[in-house]
Amino acid sequence: MSKQTLGNKSVLYPYPVTILGANVNGKANFMALGFVGIVNTNPGMIALGVNRNHHTNKGIFENKTFSINISSQDMLEVTDYVGLTSGEKIDKSEIFDVFYGKVKTAPMIKDCPLTIECKVIKTLDLGGADDIIIGEIIESYCDEEFLTKGNPDIEKMKPAVFSMYENRYFGIGEYLGKGWSMGKEYKSEK
Repeated sequence: MSKQTLGNKSVLYPYPVTILGANVNGKANFMALGFVGIVNTNPGMIALGVNRNHHTNKGIFENKTFSINISSQDMLEVTDYVGLTSGEKIDKSEIFDVFYGKVKTAPMIKDCPLTIECKVIKTLDLGGADDIIIGEIIESYCDEEFLTKGNPDIEKMKPAVFSMYENRYFGIGEYLGKGWSMGKEYKSEK
């Protein structure tokens, strides 16, 4: 087997398909975002990498809040649309049925199976094209139909993932095994 070098590329695959929400000048605005992930569990925190030229950043810095909305596979067309269009040119405040939670300034999308509202804890400028934003999870909201035993159910939510360099969306595949369990009997063959 021969490994090929790929260089300094963002190839931590796959990217989650999410919609970032923020109020900009008092109006809900949304953009598709794949550069997002959990970075702490207690308290729960999320990190974002958002190109500093995006209109949505203005709202994040203005209010110090944002939302992460996990769209379903049924929402891919509108998710892609909010990623293709800029809130500076198109008013995105009427695209979704929006609600607000505890922080009052992080617009969340009712049609998304899972939404997370956050307050900004820290922003970092590491010299690249993105603002790195760390947010504390203030509250999470999930429609009852997408829960199993009180937790979000990936099979019911049907989230999508993104392959960045081919610009392709994929669904989540089949169940493969139980985490923190299937490796208990592993024995190295080396």
